[in-house]
Amino acid sequence: MSEEIAISLHSVSKCYKRYARPMDRLQELLLPHSNKVQEFFALRDINLDIPKGQTVGIIGRNGSGKSTMLQIIAGTLTPTTGEVVVKGRVSALLELGSGFNPEFTGRQNVFFNGRLLGLSQNEIDSKFDDIAGFADIGDFIDQPVKTYSSGMFVRLAFAVAVNVDPEVLIVDEALAVGDIVFQHRCMRRMRALMDSGVTTLFVSHDSGAIKTLCNSAIMIHDGQIYSKGAPNDITITYLKLLTDLELGISATESKQTQQEEKCNKDTTIARRGSGKARIESVKMLNHLGEDAGETPVFGFNEEVTLVVEIKANEKLLSCILGFYICDKNGNEIIGTNTFEENVKIDKLEFRQRVVVNFKFKLPLRPASYSLTVAGAENNEALTFDWVDNAMVFQVLPPKTGKQIYALIDHPINVTICTPCRLGST
Repeated sequence: MSEEIAISLHSVSKCYKRYARPMDRLQELLLPHSNKVQEFFALRDINLDIPKGQTVGIIGRNGSGKSTMLQIIAGTLTPTTGEVVVKGRVSALLELGSGFNPEFTGRQNVFFNGRLLGLSQNEIDSKFDDIAGFADIGDFIDQPVKTYSSGMFVRLAFAVAVNVDPEVLIVDEALAVGDIVFQHRCMRRMRALMDSGVTTLFVSHDSGAIKTLCNSAIMIHDGQIYSKGAPNDITITYLKLLTDLELGISATESKQTQQEEKCNKDTTIARRGSGKARIESVKMLNHLGEDAGETPVFGFNEEVTLVVEIKANEKLLSCILGFYICDKNGNEIIGTNTFEENVKIDKLEFRQRVVVNFKFKLPLRPASYSLTVAGAENNEALTFDWVDNAMVFQVLPPKTGKQIYALIDHPINVTICTPCRLGST
């Protein structure tokens, strides 16, 4: 394995044996030729190379094999077949409190886990204050871990994982347990580790976190790598698969359809939905009410109008229509829908069309942005059409020359109050 590759999996599979009755297991031991076992492959023929310093998001449905793959990489699970090579110190947060002895205090578990990760006593001593400060569980650090709440568990476990100088960090859905303040602290810490070159594998159902933190993403389905690529693309692929499965379309058919769309050079958007109604056209108007074209360029904070036309392919009792403005990573910045705006779209007859206008301003950092538009049946909340990347547009810098440091620039009033000098009246 080259120096640039931190994690390599070659033809890795994990098979579990299942028996209908306990007697069948015993019978297999006594009579080897009597085969009553059922084989279940949690992973099948995984081939994957992850470069050093990359942050890779892993998504997939529950039971798809994500956790199994992470446990194999972490070394807590042995593959049935294949080869796994991991270079560097691995720090893994796989399950709530995994690796903790419930009878030990938090302090004792910190030292115990540190030694398991290869740190010396002096190294753990030097890092203990940072670990305790990050966990922020107060006097409970000297109480038995079995008395901890789930939130305290994950605080201490994450604090240990990110403060032992890992070269490979593995986080499996653990951040969903902590409170909001702690989640923000964890995200900042993970960003700092990523910037410092730590190879990170991050499993989460939070697509925003995947798109914000990760350099690339992998989608696991039925124990196999279904797709891999840019985080936003993989998130779209995942959501489309979920919609297709809900509509009774198999994973194989869904993947084939998506591959055909990618091969078609005329296809610039990805869409999914039941098809009961279809988004026929999407356009944006500038502040003068003029069509801005296929690749619009808008001024900073310009007022624009999004015009969306939908056509019913079946009779709909009612529906809602909405949109998102996303940055280049696919993070939603501006968005709403007719339901949230208290605008009702009455029932639509077969082949009936309706046009919806959304008027809003663009107080955005100068950059390129994409537009996602979607419609759903109001009574069933079932998406009839969802169009990702329906349009890409650009926002220009303010004419004032002001620098914008955040994604959104909002008018702010700044005043300075000069205190009176001592002794003056």
